[in-house]
Amino acid sequence: MNAHADYATRLLAWFDVHGRHDLPWQHPRTPYRVWLSEIMLQQTQVRVVIPYFERFVAALPDVQALASAPQDTVLALWSGLGYYARARNLHAAAQRCVDMHGGDLPRDPVALLELPGIGRSTAGAILSQAWGDPFAILDGNVKRVLARRHAVEGWPGQPKVETRLWAIAEGLLPANRLADYTQAQMDFGATLCTRHNPACLLCPVNADCAAFLQGRVDELPTPRPAKALPEREASVLLLEDGQGRVLLEKRPPTGVWASLWSLPQAADEAQALDWLAAQSPGIVDPVDVDSPSRLQPVQHGFTHFRLRLQPLHWSGLAARHHVRDNDRLRWVARDELATLGIPAPIRTLLLAPRVAQED
Repeated sequence: MNAHADYATRLLAWFDVHGRHDLPWQHPRTPYRVWLSEIMLQQTQVRVVIPYFERFVAALPDVQALASAPQDTVLALWSGLGYYARARNLHAAAQRCVDMHGGDLPRDPVALLELPGIGRSTAGAILSQAWGDPFAILDGNVKRVLARRHAVEGWPGQPKVETRLWAIAEGLLPANRLADYTQAQMDFGATLCTRHNPACLLCPVNADCAAFLQGRVDELPTPRPAKALPEREASVLLLEDGQGRVLLEKRPPTGVWASLWSLPQAADEAQALDWLAAQSPGIVDPVDVDSPSRLQPVQHGFTHFRLRLQPLHWSGLAARHHVRDNDRLRWVARDELATLGIPAPIRTLLLAPRVAQED
């Protein structure tokens, strides 16, 4: 048996005993459920994804149901998972499947890659798990495993390094059990060949792991070059009327939190007062607006920057302060919040007790 075939054999033997066999998208393992799980698992751990997946498929059980659902419904089901472009792409891809592929996810790899939100590794995961087709994956776990096994130098996000890892991944594919092999790779990287403190002595493939044999497990894969995240600040308007409803604003279709419902945002308190005066028909001058309470700031990290939000709270707004509902603004009762796609830090703020900032 050659080294490559032996690698797959040993990994599958480990998977049969230690792998995850009861994940909800495995029973039944349909193309739609595999696709949905793979999109949710991007940037998100399995334990976090499971309840979201179950809630999502209960509401939208197939491609046609997803395609016909309003975007607000899709974003509400996704709310809390983060990286909302995944949900918007998922929705758009389902609509394209209905328009171009008879309401099914295409098995053709070229057609699959043309759908929004599906890249090479995700396509490989869908094709191998849904249909048992011989396609490799190269997610973060697999990059780490292969970089260690083959002592591949350089940060795996670099195109040259990634190209080499793809070639290795494709050369390791077994002749059968492709769905299990794909899951085995993900489980192996997530539970054994972990980023920190990997269990090398328990590893089923340590006999030909270059990093283990050379004592370089902690060095590989080469980490991403360090870069300080810039910080941004903004104020959000937390407006409550006499009924306890809050005013939400629909975000633009592009940019941060695209198409989600959030709190109106301003650069600072002065601009917030100007905004409220401009939106309220009963106010002719910003000085007519009562000063808000400043609540505890909210910190939130994005991939490329950190955001510090200063909530400005107005409670029990009088009728003359009242902003009218329109296509962009909506007064929402607390028990209606679950029906809308709302960014996780904003949802947390809305549901938390109002705690004023200390002087």
